[in-house]
Amino acid sequence: MNFEQLATLAVLAAVVVALLSDRVRVDVAAMAAAAVLMGLGVITLEDLGRGLASPALVALASLFIIARALDVTGVMGVIIRSAARMTDRMGAASAPVIITLCGSLSAFLNNTPLVILAAPIMQDSARRLGISPKRLLIPLSYASIMGGACTLIGTSTNLLVDDMAQRQHLAPFTLFEITGVGLAIAAVGAVYLAFVAPRLLPTDEAPSDKGADILPEAPPPLRLIPALVSVTVFAFVLGAAAGGLPIAVVAFIGAMALLAFQVMKPEEAYSGLRPQVLLMIGGMLVVGEALGKTGLAFQATNTMAAWTQPLGPIAALALIYVATSVLTEIMSNAAVAVLITPLAIGLAENLGVDPRPFVVAVMMAASASFATPVGYQTNAIVHQVGGYAYMDFVRVGLPLNVISAIVAVWMIPRMFPF
Repeated sequence: MNFEQLATLAVLAAVVVALLSDRVRVDVAAMAAAAVLMGLGVITLEDLGRGLASPALVALASLFIIARALDVTGVMGVIIRSAARMTDRMGAASAPVIITLCGSLSAFLNNTPLVILAAPIMQDSARRLGISPKRLLIPLSYASIMGGACTLIGTSTNLLVDDMAQRQHLAPFTLFEITGVGLAIAAVGAVYLAFVAPRLLPTDEAPSDKGADILPEAPPPLRLIPALVSVTVFAFVLGAAAGGLPIAVVAFIGAMALLAFQVMKPEEAYSGLRPQVLLMIGGMLVVGEALGKTGLAFQATNTMAAWTQPLGPIAALALIYVATSVLTEIMSNAAVAVLITPLAIGLAENLGVDPRPFVVAVMMAASASFATPVGYQTNAIVHQVGGYAYMDFVRVGLPLNVISAIVAVWMIPRMFPF
């Protein structure tokens, strides 16, 4: 191995250790890695620019602004207040309806704020039903995760994987291209949450003072005209993206239109940008550039191809899915996506099959983080709010991980033939 390869491996190992230790912020670790790689001469300023100018980052930042507009204009408040009234009218039946609603909205909106807004309603529903909130909060998080995997914009990971695939000269994914696979996993997962998970969920009461520091105050009131503009812009972005226009382009136009129409103040838009997520993804994209430039990704795919060649493409697909899913439980899913996507594409090309199903496997597995409270942000939220033990997620989530893997490996080749 040459110096550039050894340096890249050392930096990558340091990033992984930092992410696993949870002592360093993920954005700081990723950007520090990019700085070290540039300082060592592994990457150039042009490589850094390619990572930080990713269309995925443009799309994500724009979608964050659009989601923030829906919040500050009161659209999300209307939805949340309607859900709260539903609990009064429907009683016990309201909980699965609200969980399903949150999962459905997660296909189009960032699921983290949705779960933050829905968690108090779940707690209130539990009190009205005389049950522990622990019976509802984990299903809420899992439903939002599965819903987010159903469209290209439902989770930042899907956009990032799509961007990485385009860098490897694959055609971009359309908005609903992965929906069939995502819905299949969500449908089986819903059955599991309805009939199996209740037997595994804890029944004791959650501490009444948990999560107080992350739950929101009352949503802002509806401002009719700005709200209508926000919904119209959001619908335009979805329609244009579904029609095949680049998501980064239409989302950026939509975000700028909201500012031009003064739907919200620039300060409100900036507050929705979530720079920690954007910088972490940008830094990891630069690390991905280094893996490709030094040839490490190529060597890794050759090794994986030698292992899986006798077993065929289904076994290779299962290997990619399981590896991604396991790593996602202990690391940032965006970091895993950057590392695994080039390997998945290279493995498919070495096997002489279409890389597209392997890319879809990375998308699904990178979101299928159910077995730990640290693998996905919504899990971390309900872990704190509900006062769960770590093993509660292992007990309820690990079977769902296995089920999701089986459904995905069976379904993906049928919708994306090799």
